[in-house]
Amino acid sequence: MKIAFLTSEYPHEKTGNAGGIGTSIKTLANALTSLDHEVRVIVYGQKSDAIFNDGKIIVHQIKNIKFKGLSWYFTQKKIEKNINQLHFEGLIDVVEAPDWTGITSFIKPKKCPIVIKLHGSDTYFCYLDKRPVKRWNIFLEKRALQHANGFISVSKFTANLTNQLFNLEIPFKILPNGIDSNQFNANHSTNEYSSGKIVVLYFGTLIRKKGLLELPHIFNLVHEQNQTIELHLIGKDSPDIISGNSSTWQMMQELFTHNALEKVNYHGVIPYHEMKNKIASATICVFPTFAEALPVSWLEAMAMEKAIVASNIGWASEIISNHKDGVLINPKEHQLYANEIVNLINSTEKRIELSKHARSTIEQEFNIQKIAQSHIEYYNEIIKHD
Repeated sequence: MKIAFLTSEYPHEKTGNAGGIGTSIKTLANALTSLDHEVRVIVYGQKSDAIFNDGKIIVHQIKNIKFKGLSWYFTQKKIEKNINQLHFEGLIDVVEAPDWTGITSFIKPKKCPIVIKLHGSDTYFCYLDKRPVKRWNIFLEKRALQHANGFISVSKFTANLTNQLFNLEIPFKILPNGIDSNQFNANHSTNEYSSGKIVVLYFGTLIRKKGLLELPHIFNLVHEQNQTIELHLIGKDSPDIISGNSSTWQMMQELFTHNALEKVNYHGVIPYHEMKNKIASATICVFPTFAEALPVSWLEAMAMEKAIVASNIGWASEIISNHKDGVLINPKEHQLYANEIVNLINSTEKRIELSKHARSTIEQEFNIQKIAQSHIEYYNEIIKHD
């Protein structure tokens, strides 16, 4: 089969930094090519039009068309033209696109079916983040769903909430994000036992919706109980939409106590290939997020046999069974969250138990090869019915 992924982000030096969507697309694309399927990734919002190979994946860079008030429309029509041409030449059979801002809302390929995958729309995240959403984005995201040929969601929670928010009854196929557990495995030569440090690690974007304004309050309480514990942060800083502040990291620094801040290390963005060593060196990983669909970062930490303390909201129970392969707790419960972190740090036996179960969960439930094959079966169903 010949599959194309339409996206605004893809992790490659030529296409710029990428978040969870880009990472999940690349992981799935690599798995599909390993199963002898052909994959193209169409990345819009680029500085120029170009085509290059990323291993077996063919990447198409699309430069957006600038036209006051109608850039989004003409860019969609440019993408549509590319899809039609690739399909006419027999180079693609199906296109998968994310729900974010409804990029396919006015894309109507002549014959090539479009599958929308829910990674979390702007409407979805604004609802979870308790902030207003642009009516225009609601319109575009709903229209994209109404005109799609197939529907996938990375979690049941995201599917149900999306239907509720848009007043739809779409029968989404639930296909979670996955990872290659052979690429993310425990590296015991660089793990916590060889570093000599007690490290609590968060990796991901520094943004309010991921609980980064709760984390300072939590770590202050952790520091009160154990002054040797370090907090390490890895990821892109971002502006805060609600306050208008240009830097979430700046806001965070003001929330730490003076003594706790001395134990905080912010590394910024690091190359993707270096992340595994950073995860391996952590004692535990924390993800106090309020808004996700099904976070890849959790899967990566679990695959590397890390005990994690994460949010107990929505999608979380579709990944973690509380106190079996991780700990789930509301990030607003600062003292309880801090206590769970300290308890895990104080109990090597409990950390090992959680981490082993976490690795097993990844191998059984989030194996990217199995998930890739399920995608192919679903794509085939859509192509036959189109």
